[in-house]
Amino acid sequence: MAIATVNPADGRTVEVFDPLDEAAVERRLARAQSAFESWRLTTFAHRAELMHRAAELLDQANDKVARTMTLEMGKPLAQARAEAAKCAKAMRWYADRAEALLADEHPAAEDVQDSGGVSAFVRYRPLGPVLAVMPWNFPFWQVVRFAAPALMAGNVGLLKHASNVPRTALALEELFARAGFPQGCFQTLLIGSSAVEAVIRDERVVAVTLTGSEGAGRSVAAVAGDEIKKTVLELGGSDPFLVLPSADVAAAAERAVTARVQNNGQSCIAAKRFIVHTDVYEEFLSAFTERMRALTVGDPAAEGTEVGPVATEQGRTDLEELVADAVGHGASVECGGGRPDDPALGRGWYYLPTVLTGVTPRMRIHREEAFGPVATVYRVADLDEAIAVANDSPFGLSSNVWTTDDADRERCVRDLRAGGVFFNGMTASHPAFPFGGVKRSGYGRELSGHGIREFCNVTTVWSAS
Repeated sequence: MAIATVNPADGRTVEVFDPLDEAAVERRLARAQSAFESWRLTTFAHRAELMHRAAELLDQANDKVARTMTLEMGKPLAQARAEAAKCAKAMRWYADRAEALLADEHPAAEDVQDSGGVSAFVRYRPLGPVLAVMPWNFPFWQVVRFAAPALMAGNVGLLKHASNVPRTALALEELFARAGFPQGCFQTLLIGSSAVEAVIRDERVVAVTLTGSEGAGRSVAAVAGDEIKKTVLELGGSDPFLVLPSADVAAAAERAVTARVQNNGQSCIAAKRFIVHTDVYEEFLSAFTERMRALTVGDPAAEGTEVGPVATEQGRTDLEELVADAVGHGASVECGGGRPDDPALGRGWYYLPTVLTGVTPRMRIHREEAFGPVATVYRVADLDEAIAVANDSPFGLSSNVWTTDDADRERCVRDLRAGGVFFNGMTASHPAFPFGGVKRSGYGRELSGHGIREFCNVTTVWSAS
């Protein structure tokens, strides 16, 4: 895949970038290692000052950054602005809290004495240059939620961004440089996927974090494992959205639309499988389908657009094949199910918001992730069946449950196999909460104290005198 900015709203190639050659990559690796040796010795106060400056600069450039994201991957402009604002918020959150999150930990005095020592503590120390392999769907947020904690911990970052968002990748590097971070603290590597293995195997790179497809995760993890290097993987998701009898059905249906089509439906944590108790099924399906059908599909740069194009032509083809397979095996299309008729959108990679019912395990969409505005709705008889359907997936990133029944809540927390359970709302990432999944959704956690400690050397310091 060429490293290029291609507008998914009209399929037009805007700019093509030459990938870095081996010599250029070597210079950046050497610069990263050199930067780490000094950056790791800086104070939290100094790091926080620069991170706050980066947040301020990002706020000032919000509209410019948002328009770059919209141009490169098609998210509606309002959502792109919100993404940039969220990144600035996360920068400030880690700037203000990193020192406390990485403070020395002191074991109980009796345990120190039992070990034969007089003192002991645990210190979190930075590891070194960390490679981040990042996707296009949240092209600023996915990077910042790695970069902010990594830099505040004293690590340095190397970014291999998706090949269809090179302008965004370069804007991120420029942002940290303008904020005053020393040269080499955060660098973008404009390289193709075939060049990633060599970077992972370089002895100066100490760890890798990846957000992306299951295939990409397997590939990166295999190479990193061969080198005995730490990895954090956030992969695909097919999150369930359970609606139980005690739910506020109208509110659930309204929020379900946002949960499914945010970012044009291209979010790992988007609700994709809507599992509804039979007592409220008809009410939910009617309201949900009506709202999905009413969404405004159009140019993502237009202020009123709610759903833009999917980011790549292949992505739309994948959606079409999943829906065709489901319909071929008996699923019903309640709305959508194809490309829009509007001739003005004909050159773009648009797909209508779609609701499918009658989905069974025979259909690919029952097990595969639909990365676009396609929802599947299941009717279930009781909570046992709802949980069984929810867990019948290779993924386990997050989950959503609508109920006011305390027993149902406890049961869902106990039995849903996912990295998060969100009640009466939709899954969203926030700097204060750990983010990540189980099963084929990956391992490790981003954000919160758990995320900043992932790339630290957890060091035991013990003394006998």
